[in-house]
Amino acid sequence: MVIDFHTHTYPDKMAAATLAKLSGVSHLRPFTDGTAAGLAASMAQAGVDRSIVLPVATSPRQVPHINDAAAQLNRDWADAGLFSLGCIHPDYGDWRGELARVAGLGLKGIKLHPVYQGVSLDDPRYLRILDRAGDLGLIVVTHTGIDVGYPDLNFCAPETARRAVDQVGPVRLVLAHMGGWKQWDHVAELLSGTSVYLDTSFSTGTMDALDDGYYRPEDLALLSGADFLALVRAFGAGRLLFGTDSPWTGQAESIAWLRALPGLTAPEREAILGGNAASLLGLEPGQTA
Repeated sequence: MVIDFHTHTYPDKMAAATLAKLSGVSHLRPFTDGTAAGLAASMAQAGVDRSIVLPVATSPRQVPHINDAAAQLNRDWADAGLFSLGCIHPDYGDWRGELARVAGLGLKGIKLHPVYQGVSLDDPRYLRILDRAGDLGLIVVTHTGIDVGYPDLNFCAPETARRAVDQVGPVRLVLAHMGGWKQWDHVAELLSGTSVYLDTSFSTGTMDALDDGYYRPEDLALLSGADFLALVRAFGAGRLLFGTDSPWTGQAESIAWLRALPGLTAPEREAILGGNAASLLGLEPGQTA
């Protein structure tokens, strides 16, 4: 089973405008049209069995609507292997009740995005959410490191993530982008001794930039194979989850990069590509729904 633990889709009527906006601020070329159908087509082409969609609430008022839409996506796209987590915003009033509702809707967890939500990951508003999610058995996935579209904002550096982890109870926490996008030098030292998972999304190979001259060639490089393997060895292959950040990285391309990487054993590679995610999500072997 191949599970992409980090993907994004947008409502059909908003997808084109949303991708145009995000592409404009990031200067990157998307790999799908941003719709659920586009992601399903990518999965079929790449051999991905299941994609986890991670919605983000950029304002408190969006939270219940996004969670309702996530539950609907899970009903409508289960046969295609698309399944959404829920969301929460740190300033949402009834955050305790909404997290309980997320669990009641059958959503496996929530996505946080400190940059888009304008709050540091170690802020008490997030810490209470992490504690409550842990109590409810929800997975928490959070952006970590710099955001490519907002490089001057730094709300979730590896040291910030470590301070957050040190202040909360047990929670299944996934740090996206290998623990700190473009801040990878400090990830192993600060976080390998914790229980966090890392996802591989938007962290391997090179970025696919627009032809607008915004990036220098050296800016496009992400983790090298050697640096990626060093993080695998620091954390253990059992704590890594394959992810792409689709539509911002191609699923087929990301799988090919990982399969071609020397230095991983076959069991390690298959664990990263899907076995670890299946265990975290509570799936039986071969189960895709």
